[in-house]
Amino acid sequence: MVEFETVKAEEVKFGKNNFIEVARKHAKSDQGENEFISVSRGFFLPDGTKRFKKSIAIPDEKEIKEFVASKIQEF
Repeated sequence: MVEFETVKAEEVKFGKNNFIEVARKHAKSDQGENEFISVSRGFFLPDGTKRFKKSIAIPDEKEIKEFVASKIQEF
């Protein structure tokens, strides 16, 4: 079983009730531990509860984070 801990998260709202969250997460299992960056898209329910639709995990490696950030800026 994998346990996830959110170390830090920030979100930006867009549209009527959507958001994008960028978070640093820590995963812990019997096989070891891992830290990664998560980029998730979601929406708010009428009661304000968050629901996540899609997510991507990016390794916490400098060259990969720089690549993703530069390509986002290019497009």
